[in-house]
Amino acid sequence: MKIYEAYKLAIETGRKNDPRPEAEVEIAINEEKAKFESLSNEKKQLYDPERLWNPYADSRFSAMIEESKELEAERFMWGIDIGTGEMLLADRLREKGQTVSAVVAHHPTGMSKVPFPEVMRMQTDMYASEGVPINVCESLMKPRMDEVLRNVMSSNFNQSSDAATLLGIPLFNIHSPADNMVQQYMDRLLEELRPRSLGDIIDRLYKEPEIMQAAKYNNPPSIIVGSRENRCGKAVAKMTGGTSGPKEIYEKFSQAGVGTVVGMHFPENHIEEARKAGINLVVSGHMASDSIGINLICDIWEEKGIEVFGCSGLIRHSRN
Repeated sequence: MKIYEAYKLAIETGRKNDPRPEAEVEIAINEEKAKFESLSNEKKQLYDPERLWNPYADSRFSAMIEESKELEAERFMWGIDIGTGEMLLADRLREKGQTVSAVVAHHPTGMSKVPFPEVMRMQTDMYASEGVPINVCESLMKPRMDEVLRNVMSSNFNQSSDAATLLGIPLFNIHSPADNMVQQYMDRLLEELRPRSLGDIIDRLYKEPEIMQAAKYNNPPSIIVGSRENRCGKAVAKMTGGTSGPKEIYEKFSQAGVGTVVGMHFPENHIEEARKAGINLVVSGHMASDSIGINLICDIWEEKGIEVFGCSGLIRHSRN
């Protein structure tokens, strides 16, 4: 398998596990196709052609894309955050005789850094599936998306991509597709567990190897609103959708009958709003949860003969 083919497989795998109805994903793709056709020839030169098949603006190939279509995917180095230091690490490992076919980032970088807030739209469908009216979801999400976009517009988005190009190492990132994987994984976990108390959720999370390993690094799963004895009510997971959504969603969740939200992490203002709304919050851990989603994609690559080793926060564990 070529490197670019492995990249496409990861995107397609994430799409199969998208929390939205497939029809909604298809509508988004068709809208992009219509937008492209309406552009002038001059504007088409600036258009990102990946938008015509890849519904995730936060996942892109950022260095050596054409070369990657001919290079074999043998062994990838995947890290949660990839900067110049990690690219130099990959180059140093190559100097020492190790195979590093490409470097994979999880969090957006290069081509995917600035447009990544676009994927936050999927949260509207996720909230709607829990009983919040879709018009309310969309009215809350747009201001939050604009806020996140303003925060990333000033970023040095091409820092790691420039390093990759100079070193001659292919670089791409897989964000929402991997987060979709852990979203589905946690949805099934909660459905099968049917927890009575928050303690039941914590005890079950410890059975995941990535979460257990993070706990050994002093980053265990934790309850940040509520206590072990508190009953969960309806428990839902929030693992995908770019980044944290609007803080106002907790009031709407409470009105829709949600009692507990399990997430990778929560901003301080979310914690305050959850308390006001009587919503319990359980943190599964950022690096651990990201690692679960990443590992589910790595396992598919592994079946294709591609080895993956972790760096920069990835806790690699194969479920094959």
